[in-house]
Amino acid sequence: MQDFSSFIEECERGPRLNELSDFFSATAAGQSGVPLRRPRLDRRLLPKDGTLVQFAAVHDVRQGPFDQHYLSSIPYRLEEECRIGCAVIKYARKKRTTLKLYSLGTAEGTMARTISEIGGGKIQTLSCSPNVENLRSFYAYGVPPHANFFHGPFHHLTPERIQSSEDLKKFADGFDIILEDTTFQMYSSNRHDQIRFVSQHLKKDGLFLFVEKFKHEDETEYRRRENQKDYGFKTRFFSSDDIKAKEDVVLTQMDKNEVTLREIAKTMRAFFDHCVVTWNSGNFYTLVASNSAENVDRFLAMLPAPAIPDEYVYGHIPYRLIPTLELG
Repeated sequence: MQDFSSFIEECERGPRLNELSDFFSATAAGQSGVPLRRPRLDRRLLPKDGTLVQFAAVHDVRQGPFDQHYLSSIPYRLEEECRIGCAVIKYARKKRTTLKLYSLGTAEGTMARTISEIGGGKIQTLSCSPNVENLRSFYAYGVPPHANFFHGPFHHLTPERIQSSEDLKKFADGFDIILEDTTFQMYSSNRHDQIRFVSQHLKKDGLFLFVEKFKHEDETEYRRRENQKDYGFKTRFFSSDDIKAKEDVVLTQMDKNEVTLREIAKTMRAFFDHCVVTWNSGNFYTLVASNSAENVDRFLAMLPAPAIPDEYVYGHIPYRLIPTLELG
């Protein structure tokens, strides 16, 4: 059995549960960080795909306060969430058994809930958050079928806790897909132990998806992309004062815990044989990692084309991070 005691202590000291706790609570409750207008899909960018249209329609009516803040903060993140959700549903349809998905960091769990709702029993999902406000949003539309919510931070969800819970023990044999959505960077830069801990829950041929903000080796380039995000996109939803306030409160903490793509590639080689970059928006990227090349390729085949204007994309997507390293 692996020893995670020092790692769990590190997580308990992390900004997410301390310096940033008030921000996350107030935002999840809709008391602050509310966008001037609700984020809407740019349908001009989306392919004509029945599953994608269905996912987007259900997701739109299930969003909570934190969803609306988050999806207004990252250029075309809403389109990417719909793209991933669509791919998961299609991927599940090709499996003979029920697909199990664990989403950590997706606030109210809207994406996982929507996937389960459309999956109709073919997909069982688990979401988690330490915020009771997100728990309330998760149940705001009733008890969702085939979707569960763990009220606690990701490092409290141990295999022992899953096994001992009547609601969660159905996940004891592991998950086919795990999605980490901008969670790790809120705790520390210790990606090795973060991945090591969460990978306890991943099946040996499962997919681990990461949506993260990455540092750039060139600080000037990093800031240029930040300015593009803030003043080319976020001003549609937030005032200049709101953007500056969030930078002062949140981003200065988060920046300390980001890593570069080169660093994450080096770390992931200890766990995965394959990793592909499937989306990019400025300093944000989606990565798909696994020890099964077949499952990576199958998932990529289900992904619609990225729905984002070219000026936000830095590199030729998709490209392999592992086994090769081709950074744009």
